[in-house]
Amino acid sequence: MTRTLHISPLTNTSKSLLQRVWYVIMTLFLFTKSDIKTTLIPVGMFAIASAPLYSLNKLPGTLFWIWIHLLQFDTSNQIVGAEEDRTNKPDRPVPSERLTIINAIALRWALIPACLIYSALYSREVVHASIALIVLTTIYNEFGAHACHWVIRNIVNAAGFASFEWGSTLTAGADPTQLTDVGVLAVCISFGIFATTIQTQDFKDVEGDQTINRKTLPIIFPEGSRYTPIVTLLVWSIILSFTWKLPAVVVAAFVGLAIFVGARFLFWRTRHNDQVSFYWYNVWLAAAHGLPGIWLLTCN
Repeated sequence: MTRTLHISPLTNTSKSLLQRVWYVIMTLFLFTKSDIKTTLIPVGMFAIASAPLYSLNKLPGTLFWIWIHLLQFDTSNQIVGAEEDRTNKPDRPVPSERLTIINAIALRWALIPACLIYSALYSREVVHASIALIVLTTIYNEFGAHACHWVIRNIVNAAGFASFEWGSTLTAGADPTQLTDVGVLAVCISFGIFATTIQTQDFKDVEGDQTINRKTLPIIFPEGSRYTPIVTLLVWSIILSFTWKLPAVVVAAFVGLAIFVGARFLFWRTRHNDQVSFYWYNVWLAAAHGLPGIWLLTCN
């Protein structure tokens, strides 16, 4: 006797709903995928070290604050740079057609109140950091600072990262209404680091940037720009070593890492090597962001 398997319509509906939810989650993830290593991890480490992190219970909220603001930036950036992404990052939601440009635009503007509401759960000061980041995102993307002279681009980028760090450090600390003296100093130093080293992200994207006539440092000065990472990373490594009074063994490792990263950009120049070098730059950056934590541990 043959038994017929009957599938409940409710089961099919549940499966379809789960598939849709998973599709949305993956789409949001793909918006931020390439910036997890460049923003979420370094800024998260910065907040943990500079706040310092008040308790582990605060960590998920801090990481989510960074991520939702990163998503707000990335949707804006990828709408403006959809044509560039077809060359540089074709797996992103818009060029891969996971999401239409109209829906991406709707998501981009819906994320602004979402960011502000989530920030308001912490304090007015966190809202101020959120507003700064939203304004800088609009200036960089919709108002075209991303295509301006590399000096303007570097400064706006650095201010944006500083806003990330300002807000995330407030959410991670004991008091979300004010930064500690260490936190203020760390944010100011970080602004300087980003303003002078952020061009490291542009070497791997030269081909796509040329298609939209973007004036990045590697395009304007293809040879001279190759020397900037080793100089700026080495100078900042020395400055940070003195600022945070690092032990000799940490200084040696940190300075050695800076030289290694700078040498990679100088001597290994293929697109693939520039991508790998940028990964190593983010290792150096994450280490730099963790230094205030070492200072706090050794001075207490």
